Amino acid sequence: MRRIPPGLGPLLLGLGLAVASHPAVAAFFGQEGASRPLTVGRLAELALNHVTLAATGLAVVTLLGVGLGLIATRARFAPFRGSIDTLAAFAQAVPLVVVVALALPVLGFGGPPTLLALTAYGIMPTLRGTVGALDAVSVEARQSAQAIGLTPAQILAYVELPLAAPGLIETLRTALILAVSVTAVGALAGASTLGTPIVAGLQNQNIAAMFQGALATAALAFLGDGLLLAIGGWLQPDHRLAAV
Repeated sequence: MRRIPPGLGPLLLGLGLAVASHPAVAAFFGQEGASRPLTVGRLAELALNHVTLAATGLAVVTLLGVGLGLIATRARFAPFRGSIDTLAAFAQAVPLVVVVALALPVLGFGGPPTLLALTAYGIMPTLRGTVGALDAVSVEARQSAQAIGLTPAQILAYVELPLAAPGLIETLRTALILAVSVTAVGALAGASTLGTPIVAGLQNQNIAAMFQGALATAALAFLGDGLLLAIGGWLQPDHRLAAV
């Protein structure tokens, strides 16, 4: 029996949720005459804005979280490891809505306060996941690489990162889900995302539009998660050998 490709389940679920967010389907969620579903064009516009903002936030979180994780696991920075982790934890300790509200007077409405919230909420899990993935690399693997004369940078590039790749993929999956969900909350700061019909739907009792925003947001999360799972499965040595 052939093994089911990794990520196929989330991808299919994401596609199903995307179909369910279509106005023809979403209309069934609302009451007669009280709900007005968003058009396909408007939903696609919001989805594109959502993806752009979430992808930007994910890139920032990956750069900072993985970067800090790499620094924290280097021997020379070992004394600062606890301080780095505490700083990342503090960034997530402030409630999300408070982060957005405090950022509004300085950054204004729209994307910037949402990106700040994305960064604050994504750094800690990304940092800790990176540290955990790198710490899981066996000491013997590092010592063997050292014994053949590899430099610390080469050990990181050719030994640690490849062996830690599955754990790093899992970390990025968590960061991606957070990015998609926090981007939806960014609608409270005036960002034009799939959270916009959710907020407006709650205010105007437009149940169909609210369900469209929620279902489309979930669809993006599952589609992104499935894509990362597929990449992670491809990186597994046994999977790559089986495909040959």
